[in-house]
Amino acid sequence: MKDFFQKNWLMLVVPFGAALLTLLLLFFIVPKAQPYFNTQKTSVPNENNKDIIKYVAIGDSLTEGVGDLTNSGGFVPILANEIKDRYNVNAVDVENFGKNGDRSDQILKRIKKSEDIQKQLGEADLITLTVGGNDLMKVIKGDVFNLTVESFKKPLKNYQGQISSLLNEIRKYNEAAPVYILGIYNPFYLYFPEIIEMQQIVNNWNDGTEETVSEQNNMYFIPINDLLYKGVAGDVGITGAEEDTSSKAITNNAIYEEDHFHPNNIGYQLMANAVREIMIKTKDEWLFKESE
Repeated sequence: MKDFFQKNWLMLVVPFGAALLTLLLLFFIVPKAQPYFNTQKTSVPNENNKDIIKYVAIGDSLTEGVGDLTNSGGFVPILANEIKDRYNVNAVDVENFGKNGDRSDQILKRIKKSEDIQKQLGEADLITLTVGGNDLMKVIKGDVFNLTVESFKKPLKNYQGQISSLLNEIRKYNEAAPVYILGIYNPFYLYFPEIIEMQQIVNNWNDGTEETVSEQNNMYFIPINDLLYKGVAGDVGITGAEEDTSSKAITNNAIYEEDHFHPNNIGYQLMANAVREIMIKTKDEWLFKESE
């Protein structure tokens, strides 16, 4: 056996060496595939950056992270980790005050009643707010069989008043921190595929929120409907075409399968991406140390 290997070692080594050389060439020549969600982390060390960023998240179930199968809090920890890595800060201190089912008036009441929330808001470098979906659902449930675009005009005005009060309350405790308000998206077609007006209703609701937010300083409306409405591949959703409403089984790969309402992990990553982009553009308002 020893004589066999001595005589035939070239037959064994040469093919192995050729295969190894091929793999190495492929590794260096073939370009790397880019991540689907474009979440590359780019550290930008800067001695002017704050060492610790205080991030307060408040809102409804989207802030709580319902639908996140990791039970880690939806888009909030994703966003915090990306901020930490991108700007090379020591830590992002997160306080999450999300509560499933809360409407705008209920979030407002929680802030008014909780000294802890008030304190954390006052210390925040940046704040996110998710609101509006439950306000809209309350209107839908009130008259689900007679929904029209027109019937939402009065409830929308009332909602805008509540949002204005909520934003003013936040500003009572923190006059400077930027506030990023996420819009709502349309998962309702999964329940009501026959109501093709639903997308226009959601669009109007978002427009009402954006209009109210625009009246405030250092507050930013972040639309997410286009990211979540039709799923990652953009091939689901109701657009008004006849074939859209004929489908018996509508699914969305960005929505949690258990309730067909909340985002899943993919959906929360998409939300974090959207907020991150606006935070990067407005980093002067929250990232840097105060000049002495």
